[in-house]
Amino acid sequence: MPLTRLLMISLVLISGTTATGCTRSPVVPPTTSIPHTPLGGPPSITRMWPRTRHPSPPRVEPATPLQPQQRPSNANPWQPEVAARSWNSIVIHHTAASFGDVESIHEAHLARKDANGNAWLGIGYHFVIGNGRGMSDGEIETTFRWRQQLHGAHAGDREHNQSGIGIALVGNFDEGPPTPAQVDSVKRLVATLKAAYSINSESVLGHGEIKATACPGKYFPMGEVSLDFSRTYSSRPRQAPSESLLAGLRGSRKR
Repeated sequence: MPLTRLLMISLVLISGTTATGCTRSPVVPPTTSIPHTPLGGPPSITRMWPRTRHPSPPRVEPATPLQPQQRPSNANPWQPEVAARSWNSIVIHHTAASFGDVESIHEAHLARKDANGNAWLGIGYHFVIGNGRGMSDGEIETTFRWRQQLHGAHAGDREHNQSGIGIALVGNFDEGPPTPAQVDSVKRLVATLKAAYSINSESVLGHGEIKATACPGKYFPMGEVSLDFSRTYSSRPRQAPSESLLAGLRGSRKR
């Protein structure tokens, strides 16, 4: 075939392709890309969509036995759960009975009435310390009055009932001393309360220092418990004689 005819056929084919170029489908990007690879090796295919990542399972620590919560040495284990009342004294009592616990004292006090004829709310103390008969020896138990920070019904006067913490030890200490466990417990309780409420040793009192009573008994170590070792147990302090009494005494001397 002559060279001139071949050239004419080629020009016709090229012009036909150009005329149909506007009707070509738009180019859709491939879902994979084929990066350049060295000759002789198969191309590596990299996916274009994001890979789903599954979170790693949480690490499980080996189980360890629970340890008891350590309480600071100066903490108050009898801290009430409500706002504390304003306390300025501690009054020590004995129950004058060899057997007893919070429940039995509570029942006995429910039967009592105040000076106005009103029934007591129940046990008049804030704390009771057992002697091994009814309660464990040296056991310290709070009452509803302490848990609710209510006034006491133990001292015999308004001031010490309203602002004095009442502690009763089960036993009769006119007949013998409290048990060693009771002494240890009451000393620990008194020391904690003194520190928590800024109560001084002079304000740790035996009931007999407020009211004419033998409570808490002649064998109770009052000075040791209050840490005022110069103090010995005594009943109600002597009051200075009144002027009328002194005048009467002077008159009797003249006669």
